[in-house]
Amino acid sequence: MAKEKSVYICNHCGYQSSSYLGKCPECESWGSFEQVAISNNSTQKKTTKTNSKSQPIPIHQVIYKQENRIDTFDKELNRVLGGGLVLGSVVLIGGEPGIGKSTLLLQTALSLNSSSVLYVSGEESPEQIKLRQVRMNINSEKCLLLSENNVENIIETAQNINPSLLIVDSIQTLTSLEAESFAGSITQIRICADKLIDYAKSCRVPIILVGHITKDGSLAGPKILEHMVDTVLQFEGDKNYGYRILRSIKNRFGSTNEIGIYEMTSFGLKAVENPSQILMTQRDENLSGISTCATMEGRRSLLIETQALVSPSYYSSPQRVSNGFDIRRLNMLLAVLEKKAGVKVSNKDVFLNIAGGIKVSDPAIDISVVASILSSHQDVYIDKHSCFAAEVGLSGEIRPVPYIDRRIKEAENMGFKKIYLSKYNKDVLETNVRIKPVYLANISDLINNIMV
Repeated sequence: MAKEKSVYICNHCGYQSSSYLGKCPECESWGSFEQVAISNNSTQKKTTKTNSKSQPIPIHQVIYKQENRIDTFDKELNRVLGGGLVLGSVVLIGGEPGIGKSTLLLQTALSLNSSSVLYVSGEESPEQIKLRQVRMNINSEKCLLLSENNVENIIETAQNINPSLLIVDSIQTLTSLEAESFAGSITQIRICADKLIDYAKSCRVPIILVGHITKDGSLAGPKILEHMVDTVLQFEGDKNYGYRILRSIKNRFGSTNEIGIYEMTSFGLKAVENPSQILMTQRDENLSGISTCATMEGRRSLLIETQALVSPSYYSSPQRVSNGFDIRRLNMLLAVLEKKAGVKVSNKDVFLNIAGGIKVSDPAIDISVVASILSSHQDVYIDKHSCFAAEVGLSGEIRPVPYIDRRIKEAENMGFKKIYLSKYNKDVLETNVRIKPVYLANISDLINNIMV
């Protein structure tokens, strides 16, 4: 009788060890090893030896052919993918539970009415998917539903149907006969993904895979899964708000500097063509603690409202709460204000919120955060027709940011009259702008201009 062996595999990078390790020596992650049983009778792939081998080719002799793409009839999805789905490509999309991944993909499948789509679900029954389709009120005769967990059966069905697009929801629910572990384990995910990728490349059928995420926001399963696929998309947003952002993390056929913005409605996801108008709070009066930042998400310019509240602290340790902005960077900006501008906030509670429930990592929002904090601290309002775009350094200097012309154009389109910039952006700024630029060298200049 064959004796079973077991190995320990890191679910982040796939590193194997004969014994359990607390810390992975490859990716240095803690508690990531999982025990996997390996049988000597397990099916192994046979390698075929051939006498032919590849020869090096001069790069100028390589013939480039434009990849054919499938139009998804979704402007935001096409933008993130780089123009549509490439034939034979494999796309992995991840996001929190209930964020709208299945809604987005079913909406895409129903929109391709001229092409056959095979929608495979290992989590929902066809009746549950039908209920979502009725809510969307989109009819399609080309969308086929399949409730199946076995990857071999899925590929066999796809080969018989020969669809134009295969959607699998989700990769963590699939199993293969070649592995004896449970669904969602490292071995099962790697084998199932490998089989689906082989089918996509050999039959030139694009595949979209849905991936679960862990509690820290990363895609569940081995890290090698993200290396195996062609494109990795992240669907994110706050479920308490109606807005979603589709962000490209990896794309072999396009840029990773593109995002798609959606609004969740009772009829499904709706593409947002003018996100600045939606993300900004509609108000008629000037209020303290509120400023507007001309930020960049990928290659799209957005105007986002920054809200701050500074109040006396009644605790031994003042509170620092941030929603949509890195709390560590907030603490850094507060330290700069205290040290370089003499603004006493060490004994104050500071609450910061980015309107719309989205997360912003663009450094250009620094000056808007500082302006909002100063406005709330002094209870002085900032003109609602002014916006900001600059980075704040540790020495209190106002640093320049890229794509300043796109930021100014968006601000002009939204009716803003003034924009605060770094003085080092003056040389790259176009002369024929309708908005008035105000150039700043340090935080003291900012205080002198807005605290009036």
